[in-house]
Amino acid sequence: MAPLAERVRPKTLDEVVGQEHLTGPGKPLRRMLETRRLSSFILWGPPGSGKTTLARLLAQGVGQEMAAISAVNAGVKDIKEIVTTAREKGSLVLFLDEIHRFNKSQQDALLPHLESGLLTLIGATTENPSFEVIPALRSRARVYVLNPLDQDATRQLLERALTHPEGVQAQADPEALDLIAQGSMGDARRALSALELSASLGQGRVTPAVAREALGSGTLSFDKGGEYFYDLISALHKSVRGNHVDAALYYFARMLEGGADPLYLARRLARMAVEDVGLADPNALRLAMAAKDAYDFLGSPEGELALAELVIYLALAPKSNSSYTAWKNAQNAARQYPDAPVPLPLRNAPTGLMQRLGYGQGYAYYHDDPQGSFAQQYLPEKLEGLTLYQATGEGWEDKVRERLKALRARFARGPQTGR
Repeated sequence: MAPLAERVRPKTLDEVVGQEHLTGPGKPLRRMLETRRLSSFILWGPPGSGKTTLARLLAQGVGQEMAAISAVNAGVKDIKEIVTTAREKGSLVLFLDEIHRFNKSQQDALLPHLESGLLTLIGATTENPSFEVIPALRSRARVYVLNPLDQDATRQLLERALTHPEGVQAQADPEALDLIAQGSMGDARRALSALELSASLGQGRVTPAVAREALGSGTLSFDKGGEYFYDLISALHKSVRGNHVDAALYYFARMLEGGADPLYLARRLARMAVEDVGLADPNALRLAMAAKDAYDFLGSPEGELALAELVIYLALAPKSNSSYTAWKNAQNAARQYPDAPVPLPLRNAPTGLMQRLGYGQGYAYYHDDPQGSFAQQYLPEKLEGLTLYQATGEGWEDKVRERLKALRARFARGPQTGR
């Protein structure tokens, strides 16, 4: 018997739930169906959001034959065979699942056939087409974004499956349906699979207990190398930067619950300590290293508390990106002036020849001659007056801002006084 998700798959566009921004009255996919004019497009959305279903409905609705392949196990040879079939029939709709897995040459092979109209492409991907689909193909196929199903839409699918002629013959507690709708994380396929398994485990009765068993652990999981992973780490970083401790803790917990490597998160938190807290609180990096060591020592789950404390500390710490900006400025200056001569007083003079050439002569040792130290030249002549670092942050930098201003004033005055 086919899986439940296949047995209750929608037969018309009206039965599709959750993507009203594409299927509702006057919306793009609805207009294609009503005008019976299908153009190439790519459906980008998470697993179980209806990409395959929509592709089938659109092709059937406009009366065109569809060839379906997956880029996981297909290649240029398969495309050539489909092109041959399309020439025999006059045209063909190609549904290419996991289109992001095609490399550049494989995607290039599609272009002339889309240009000629021999093939109409419906691509499906869980990855961002901006990164995974070549520009030439994106220019010929509009991208439509599918959203994860919300809990109401998922609950509607579950209730339909309980009354569908080929659905699940079971009695389901409302609480169990709510649990499955929540635990499936917007994935219709996962929700229906959990419902079918629940009915089997409960021998025709779907209770919260069997629903939890069917869902299993890791209901907050995500693709550790995919779009949602990087969305979450971006949200964590930006919440810390924006001083929103509650949001930062939420995203941190969500990533841990989803299976993210705690040491990966520790590395990212250390980056936040240097990039966003920086010199506003020099202790932030020390605490980041201590939290990483604590996790190494304690392991999970106890060590996760050390990382959570770090998240709280970083989110509430004063912020400064002055070090980050100064380092970028320094790198740019080094690239622009890669060979500017070091002033003679600052050069090392380990040999007699170097001493005779003036290396190291006139160097004023700060602890013996503070005034002379301020008067001497430090930067190469071409870079005199260059300012790379500005104390623009909060916390510690706020305290040293006046000292920095005074130091720079003394360096500027030194040569003018002849010292």
